[in-house]
Amino acid sequence: MAFAGAPFKGAGVDFMGTGAENAGVTQRRTMSYIPFPPVTPEVFSVEVFGMTLALRWYALAYIAGLMAGWWVIRQSLRSQRLWTKPPMREDQLERLLTWVIVGVILGGRLGYVVFYQPGFYLSNPLQILRVWQGGMSFHGGFLGVAVAGLIFCRRENIPSLTTGDLFAMVAPIGLFLGRLANFINAELWGRPTDLPWGVAFPGDAAQFCPGVVGVCARHPSQIYEALLEGLVLGAILLWGAWRGGWLARPGRIMGLFIAGYGLVRFGVEFVRQPDAQFITDGNPLGLAWQVHGWGLTQGQALSLPMIVVGLWFVWKARPA
Repeated sequence: MAFAGAPFKGAGVDFMGTGAENAGVTQRRTMSYIPFPPVTPEVFSVEVFGMTLALRWYALAYIAGLMAGWWVIRQSLRSQRLWTKPPMREDQLERLLTWVIVGVILGGRLGYVVFYQPGFYLSNPLQILRVWQGGMSFHGGFLGVAVAGLIFCRRENIPSLTTGDLFAMVAPIGLFLGRLANFINAELWGRPTDLPWGVAFPGDAAQFCPGVVGVCARHPSQIYEALLEGLVLGAILLWGAWRGGWLARPGRIMGLFIAGYGLVRFGVEFVRQPDAQFITDGNPLGLAWQVHGWGLTQGQALSLPMIVVGLWFVWKARPA
C-alpha cells in the first residue's frame, strides 16, 4: 500500500463501537496523519552473476554506529584532560571492537530467539542462522556485548567498569541510527493513534487495525526511541563524560545508560505495538506477563531489571 500527498493529510476514519451501548455503531471522524515517506529499506542494489546484492539501511546503521562509536572512544583515550592514564591502548580498542561486533550479532540474534519466539526456533533451529530475514533483540545484543566485553577485559587486564563507561557513552549513537533504520524499514511501529503526527505505515500488518475502517495511523515509536534513547540520553552521557567528570567514577556512565535506556523503553512500550505472537483475541494489548488483565509487555519485562541494575551501578560508583 502506498501513501502520497501533502505532509499532513486528513482522512475520514470509521471507528467501530466496542461497548455494549455502541455495539455495531460506526463513528466517523476526520483523522490527520503523516503519509509514509517514499523510501525503501535498501540504499542501493546491484546484480552480480545473477544474484542481487543490496546494502540495506539497517546494515548501514550498524556499521556507521560502530565506526562513530570507535572514533569517539579513540578521541577520548587521546584526551589528556580526561585521564591521568588511559584505561587501554588504541590497539586494544581495535581488538575490542571485533569482540563487540560478535557480541552484538550473536547476542542480538539469540536474544530474539529466546525472548520472543523460542517455540518457533526450537521447531526450526536452522532458521536461527537466517539473520538477514530480521529478528534482533536489543536486550540480547546488550547481554552479548556485556559478556564479550568482560571476557576481553579479563584477557587484556584492563578495567571493566571504565571500559563499560566508554561503550555506554557511545551506545546511543548506534541506537539513534538503528531506530531511524527501523522507521525506514517500516517495522516496529506503534499502536494506532489519532494524534496529528501519527504515521500511515505501509503494509497489511501495519494497516490491520481492528475497529478502524480506512487509513490506520500509528505512533512513530521508532522516532520516539531515536530521540529519547538516542539524542537525549546520548547528549547527557557525552556531556557527563567530557564536561561533568563522570569518568572519574567508574561505572557511573554505564549505570546511567542502562537505567536510562530501561526507563525510555519501558515508557515507549505503552505506545509501541507488541510482537504479533503475543497478541490474541483475549490479549489485544500483547501483554507477555499479566494477572487479571494487568501486566507487562515483553519489552517492559526485560527493561525493569535494566533499571534496577543501572541504578545499582550509579549508587556504587566511587572515585577511582
